[in-house]
Amino acid sequence: MKAMILAAGRGERMRPLTDHTPKPLLKVAGKALIEHTIAQLVGAGFTEIVINHAHLGAQVEAALGDGERYGARIFYSSEGAQALETAGGIIHALPLLGDEPFLVVNGDIATDFPFATLHRVPVDLAHLILVDNPEHHAQGDFGLDGKGGVIENGKETFTFSGIGIYDPALFADTPAGVSKLGPLLRRAIGLQRVSGQKYDGFWMDVGTPERLATLDLYYSQTGATS
Repeated sequence: MKAMILAAGRGERMRPLTDHTPKPLLKVAGKALIEHTIAQLVGAGFTEIVINHAHLGAQVEAALGDGERYGARIFYSSEGAQALETAGGIIHALPLLGDEPFLVVNGDIATDFPFATLHRVPVDLAHLILVDNPEHHAQGDFGLDGKGGVIENGKETFTFSGIGIYDPALFADTPAGVSKLGPLLRRAIGLQRVSGQKYDGFWMDVGTPERLATLDLYYSQTGATS
């Protein structure tokens, strides 16, 4: 299975750090945030990795190269100066991702999720990893029906972690261009074609300078880097 790391966001909440450095290249525990994710994916058997980029994207390619030093083959999907949002970015990268289901990971999360387990997960249109709601997203996104299905409204809602497996068919009716992922997922959830699971381990949305510093402290205290 191929993997894609979403790395095209402007990182507005990270400014001024992202004014001259793309968010995926911000350092934590001595190396770029995206390098931790690459190492985790390679260690879990995902060695063909697609990375999209927009803002300062040339820096991403220059820093990571072809992936050989990470034990991976890295392919780049350039969106130019204007990022295409999540679904638009995935659609733009489909020629690199192929016809089989693929893993997508947000480039601005940190987690110890066991990615290797996803090789064995059956997928209809999508399979989502959900986590407990952080303080900054207390309302959550989706629920689980108790039978492995994702639902929009349940007794309890969880936050979408930014980790998902998608079948290319999820994007079949969406034209190229700027497009958000949420509406596509909600449509597929309404058709009962999205499965999911709850993950109770470490997960963080590294969206602000404060959270980046918190993650650096967490890694220094626990040694839990990739």
